[in-house]
Amino acid sequence: MTTMDAMSSQSASEQAASATLLEAEKLSAWYGAARILFDLDFNIQRGEVVAVMGRNGAGKSTTFLSLMGMIERRSGAIRFMGRDILQSPSYRIAQMGLGFVPEDRRIFTDLTVAENLDIGRQAPRHWPDGTPLHTWTIEELYEIFPNLAERKNHGAGRMSGGEQQMLTIARSLMGNPYLLLLDEPSEGVAPVIVEQMAKMIFQLKKAGVSILLSEQNVHFARYVSDRVYMLEKGHVTWSGSMDELTRNPDISLKYLSI
Repeated sequence: MTTMDAMSSQSASEQAASATLLEAEKLSAWYGAARILFDLDFNIQRGEVVAVMGRNGAGKSTTFLSLMGMIERRSGAIRFMGRDILQSPSYRIAQMGLGFVPEDRRIFTDLTVAENLDIGRQAPRHWPDGTPLHTWTIEELYEIFPNLAERKNHGAGRMSGGEQQMLTIARSLMGNPYLLLLDEPSEGVAPVIVEQMAKMIFQLKKAGVSILLSEQNVHFARYVSDRVYMLEKGHVTWSGSMDELTRNPDISLKYLSI
């Protein structure tokens, strides 16, 4: 192989690696002696919104916690931005640019909205090719989430569940993530808030943020997602494009009981 061929091959390899933001291979996880995830294989590409769907207890939240290093006993491989993060602590994973919005929100209820956002602030980031990633400001997030702007000086614990969900998402965006994990963002919130979240997801995608979405709301997931992985009892039982899922209602009937 010539030097030019080697450089070309290396360049192609680097481009392929940069296109895949996160990849899991044979990911398994346990709570004590109980095995919850069984050899999951999945990936998220740059610029994608990918849904993880399944019934309650399918393993969706455990998958997200495993990716963030919040499950102690795991095996397999997790690569983020080309780096192995299986043994990395949660804070290090967040510093690398993997954002997480947990189902239980975990806001600082004694702090104001503005203070919660300021806590999430991280430095600007760049893609491997040197292109800057979008850097979020509090003012910009107030435009996306006008409810937060109206309550910026209010205690976060005084807000509704939907507003707290918005705050958790906005706080994660202050970390300028390459990829955002959203665990059941539409659960238990008003339809008008769900509509705002859908609009927000499209804005994030336009800004270059990829999203891995855990969701049981089929209509919401179909509206915002490009691809889907279906989980059942800790196994990936089906994967494909959202268009394929829409064209095959038997899949939803089989795995989501709808």
